[in-house]
Amino acid sequence: MPYARPTLSGLQETVASDIAASLKGSDALLRFSNLGITGRAQAGLANMHYGYLDWIAKQAVPFTCTDEFLEGWAALKRVFRLPPVSAAGIATFNGAPGKSIPKGAGIARSDGVAFVATALAVVAADGIASVPVSAVADPAGLLGAFGNTPTGAAMTLSQSIAGIQSTGAVTTEIKGGADLEGSDSLRSRMLAAYQQAPQGGGRSDYESWAKAAPGVSRAWAVPNGFGLGTVVVFTMFDQVRAASGGFPQGSDGVAAAEPRGIAASGDQLTVANTLYDVQTAVGLVYAAAPIPHPVDLAILGLDPSLQAAVTAAVAATLLTQGKPGGTVPFGAIWSAIATAVNGSAFTVTPTADVVCGFGQLPVVGTISVGT
Repeated sequence: MPYARPTLSGLQETVASDIAASLKGSDALLRFSNLGITGRAQAGLANMHYGYLDWIAKQAVPFTCTDEFLEGWAALKRVFRLPPVSAAGIATFNGAPGKSIPKGAGIARSDGVAFVATALAVVAADGIASVPVSAVADPAGLLGAFGNTPTGAAMTLSQSIAGIQSTGAVTTEIKGGADLEGSDSLRSRMLAAYQQAPQGGGRSDYESWAKAAPGVSRAWAVPNGFGLGTVVVFTMFDQVRAASGGFPQGSDGVAAAEPRGIAASGDQLTVANTLYDVQTAVGLVYAAAPIPHPVDLAILGLDPSLQAAVTAAVAATLLTQGKPGGTVPFGAIWSAIATAVNGSAFTVTPTADVVCGFGQLPVVGTISVGT
């Protein structure tokens, strides 16, 4: 059974009782008693020691450790905290042909976020200069997702350049930015590494390897998914790609150094390149994005004000139990809704399990709630 740590007030009472029992005629409970003050000080020290021992116990095991101890336990399984990654993309500016924007030129987004040109860009004959840009890291060097910018966003040169219009726009989405990995994500990957022994390229190995790519939150490996000898790894970027429902942005394919297939692009290329360095020598590995499989439900017998709670419950169930090509039992969805509405009576249609085809991942579709 778990150890019941005594409270500070309990320790104070225990010390006072010990003083009273050891010194007949004394009363350590009096407000201004010298013995009482000494007892309370001793109880405070004992409480601090209990707290320190409690902290030591938490750091002594992987599933409760924190901070540098979490990173130390993870490092024993070659799992390391993922560093922040700056977002990169293309912005275009109009100007006179032949004029150029130098490498290192400052560029600002409409909300003031700073970017920098990563290569020299020369205005082409059509009067357009395509500038590769990257977000400037925050002063602490811990953030990167703030640089992700959709196509069409306004960009402005920080300093005027003769022959170049100062205002431009993003023409190729600035993406790939990711913050320093949080402790919850690191702990999840670490515990998976402890629970899943290396299998020389088994399914769990590919899933663990894929999660080491920046921004990847979930991964599933499908042996022989695109033919004999292939491995298809589906990934999700739930935090980095929240604007797109967590689905990776890019095209499916293999690593840039893999000569046996068409190279992926965008997020899929990041995953494919990560896998290429650790995968088995003979397998042909594809990094792919799941295909959204909307789940539409009609829920009757409930007040429409419960719409948000029901939708969140269904989304959480699909998040934890859904996987590409998998099945989510109807019972799991019904139980989640029942919990969200505190057991109120309701009916749900359809009542069948959610069955996904190859590569399909269940996501929340249209959820209607009414009486």
